[in-house]
Amino acid sequence: MKLSSNQINNMSNLFKVISDPTRITILYTLKEGPLNVNQIVDKVGLTQSAVSHQLRTLKQANLVDFEKRGKEVFYRLADHHVYTIFNQALDHISE
Repeated sequence: MKLSSNQINNMSNLFKVISDPTRITILYTLKEGPLNVNQIVDKVGLTQSAVSHQLRTLKQANLVDFEKRGKEVFYRLADHHVYTIFNQALDHISE
């Protein structure tokens, strides 16, 4: 199978987004399940502004999804593919 230039660009953008240590930390934290911004801030030790900025980038890359519950917004990994990508990377570096 030959990759199209669109597929190559999309894959490159995906790797660029997940190459940031802060975004990796947030994705790893969201493996636990849905969390609101304040919970993420508490777990990763960053400012709310920094977490919100990174979540926006992760949402744009379709790596993170969200759900509103009343006034709160809870973030989670977008789908099982994100979980799989993350686990595959962990397995690879752990060998």
